[in-house]
Amino acid sequence: MSYLNSVTIVGFVGADPEQRPARNNGSKFTVLSVATQRSWKNAQEEWSSKTEWHRICVFRARLAEYVATSIKKGSHVLVEGELVSSTYERPNGKGKKSATAKVTSWSIHADLVRKLDRGEPEPEVHASGSSASDEAANGSDASPF
Repeated sequence: MSYLNSVTIVGFVGADPEQRPARNNGSKFTVLSVATQRSWKNAQEEWSSKTEWHRICVFRARLAEYVATSIKKGSHVLVEGELVSSTYERPNGKGKKSATAKVTSWSIHADLVRKLDRGEPEPEVHASGSSASDEAANGSDASPF
């Protein structure tokens, strides 16, 4: 039996991405929030909508650096990755029965983040010894990922 954990999100970035140090090895990872929205007609034939916020964590070093420097608040992005849950305990202020409460949070570990904005050009990425224009002439993608 095989299993698949794959997520694709297309939405808008809610705040500038933030780089943070990893606890275990000192490397950096990038965190960003992406909003998606769905719309539907309710029973009164009026349009309703709901916005969902998704926490995206980028651990791949080159991709994390690219996201931190190229993606800004309001950018339209496509994110592909896997859904990951984290459970932790925090103090509970309600009553004497339970001193802690278990909290489960969900995030997406990104394998791909692509900017979809049409109005602003992608930043040039220089490969070792060649320019982005040389790569475009050769038919290869200018994205480093």
